[in-house]
Amino acid sequence: MDTVLTRTQLVAWRTAIFTIFFVTGLGFASWASRLPAVKNDLGITDLQIGVLLFVSGAASIVGLSLANVIVVRWGARRGMVATVIAFSLGLVVVGLGVQFLESYAITAVGLGLMGIGMSSTDVMMNVEAAAVEQAFERTLMPLFHAFFSIGTVVGAGIGVAMAAWNVGVAWHLWAMAVLVLGAGLISLRAVPTREVVLDDPATTTSRRERFAELLSVWRDPRTYAIGAIMLGMAFAEGSANDWLAIAVVDGHGETEAVGAVALTVFSVAMTVFRILGGPLVDRIGRVWTLRILAVTAGVGLVMFILAPSLPIAFIGVALWGAGASLGFPLGMSAAADDPAKAAASVSAAATIGYLAFLCGPPILGWISHEIGILPTLWIIVGLIVMSGLASGAAKPIAGSQVGVGHHH
Repeated sequence: MDTVLTRTQLVAWRTAIFTIFFVTGLGFASWASRLPAVKNDLGITDLQIGVLLFVSGAASIVGLSLANVIVVRWGARRGMVATVIAFSLGLVVVGLGVQFLESYAITAVGLGLMGIGMSSTDVMMNVEAAAVEQAFERTLMPLFHAFFSIGTVVGAGIGVAMAAWNVGVAWHLWAMAVLVLGAGLISLRAVPTREVVLDDPATTTSRRERFAELLSVWRDPRTYAIGAIMLGMAFAEGSANDWLAIAVVDGHGETEAVGAVALTVFSVAMTVFRILGGPLVDRIGRVWTLRILAVTAGVGLVMFILAPSLPIAFIGVALWGAGASLGFPLGMSAAADDPAKAAASVSAAATIGYLAFLCGPPILGWISHEIGILPTLWIIVGLIVMSGLASGAAKPIAGSQVGVGHHH
């Protein structure tokens, strides 16, 4: 049985998982922010950059499946020690491949390691965050995801500075790897061993039974309904990260600088709403929050697509970011309602969400090549509508205090 934690232990646990979310975002953005330098140092084309991103995406999908196995085998806490090390090692190898060996193959290997390390850490940190949230009996998931967003903003900012000061990719990524590894491993020491996240090796269930549980959630219709909520919102979020700047330039004929500003507006709106989201959910409930935000995201995206002027496009971007902010974290939250199946359900929900996040942008890129970027964005409007219609599935199950609403 899980021991009752003191307030201090609970807060330390929450802070530790906040830190893991932050450093994962930081490490990821550090690599993404140096893509122009990577392209330059390796002397490669956009297509070859695309292949690298594909390797990273494919490895991430492998990492998702691996995370489920790791959680069953070792539990989330011990599992994260391994995956944080893999992620940091990936950053080191990428730096080595880009700057010192100037090897495309080594860079790809490093990205593969990063992808596996990051996505498997991602599933486990969400499993832990869901357990923290249930322990506090308050909606905290959006705040955890806000820390990831803040990590990406800080990572991108550091990347801009490093590029401006002509710091080599390797030195930059190695410094980040040390930071991710140090902060990650120190935080994990504050994470308690909990049966909920399958950490306790002495639990009664055998490994085979745990695997059976893991697979059984894929037969539960609620898993797919929550998946539908997350799918729409993961598309709305992932596509903005990859295509928003391009849509501003190619679709609305603005400069690249304006494109970068638009992406910043999107990220800030998203982060602010993730910080404010928890109290809102605890006031009006998870389902109504998701419905209102689906409308917000849909309206924002339509405004952006049809915008006759730049200010309207920017208002649209802000609404799109705000609206897309909570689908992913609240989907995770809903998946964790039943403590007995929390680890398996959160893993399943995370897998559906990340598949959309990783596969969405390339699919949209392929379509936009045929019909142009702005018309392509209507597909996301459709997915947001689907997400809004599926919102009812996120209703907290009997006995769960998280996301019910009317906390004061």
